[in-house]
Order: sequence, then structure tokens, then C-alpha cells
Amino acid sequence: MSSPYKGGCEHVHVTAKAEPIDNHECHCNVCKSVTGQHTTHVAFFNYGDLAVDHPEKMKRQPFNADNPGGPLELCTCTECGAPLMLDDKQKRIRVAVPNVMGYDDAAFPGASYHAFWDETKGYDKPSDGRPVYEGLRPDFSWPASAA
Repeated sequence: MSSPYKGGCEHVHVTAKAEPIDNHECHCNVCKSVTGQHTTHVAFFNYGDLAVDHPEKMKRQPFNADNPGGPLELCTCTECGAPLMLDDKQKRIRVAVPNVMGYDDAAFPGASYHAFWDETKGYDKPSDGRPVYEGLRPDFSWPASAA
């Protein structure tokens, strides 16, 4: 059975081997800055569940410009510049942003909650029936490092 979660570009293919361990609508300022979107649909996968066929063709840069030593790196294609995934230097998770990383966004389950919303955002609290949290959902546990 092939994965419904295939992204990347024509040079680097990213494929999921399992379902996401977290799937949320992100309101954080870093996602806003990187994607230019008001909110961003984000899917976390266990580190080993998101595979890349040509890691040698990935350029890595800090995901958070204000915290360049942070754990997440934005990986882009060295040939075309397409965003491919977020990679965790601690090897706990890999992250897909379906609508900007070459995935069929409709193949992903809808985000189950809103993350990183607070009153300083300058807009009304989401009221679509999904839970809204100031961080990740309270029951989320970071996976152990795959290293």
C-alpha cells in the first residue's frame, strides 16, 4: 500500500510511512513569518516515519530566525528551492506543512485543534469547534530521539 502523504519536489521526494502523531492549525509567529499565512496546517510525524529519497539535495537553515540554534531546521531543495520539510536536529519529529511542501493537502486529515493562539495575535479566538491551546495539545508527548 502506498502512502497518501507524498510531498517534496521533482528532485527530492518526501514520503510518510505512518499517520501523523500530531495534526494542528498553527498560529505561531514563526509559521506566520516562514509561510506568510495567517494560520498553517502542520503535521508532526515520528522522525523515522517521514523519509527522504535524496537527503544530499537538501539545504538546511534555521526554522526560527530568532532562535537559529533551535532544534528545527527548514529543509529546501538545493536545485529548485522548494520547501521539503522541517527536520528536528534531536531526531524526535519531522514536520510536513501540506499546502506548501508539495503534498496533496486534501489527503491529510483535517487539523484536530488550534495551537499557539493567544490574545496578542490581534484577531478573534477561533470558534470553529476545535479546541484552542496556547501551545501544543496538553496530552502531546515529544517522542524519544531516534538517534
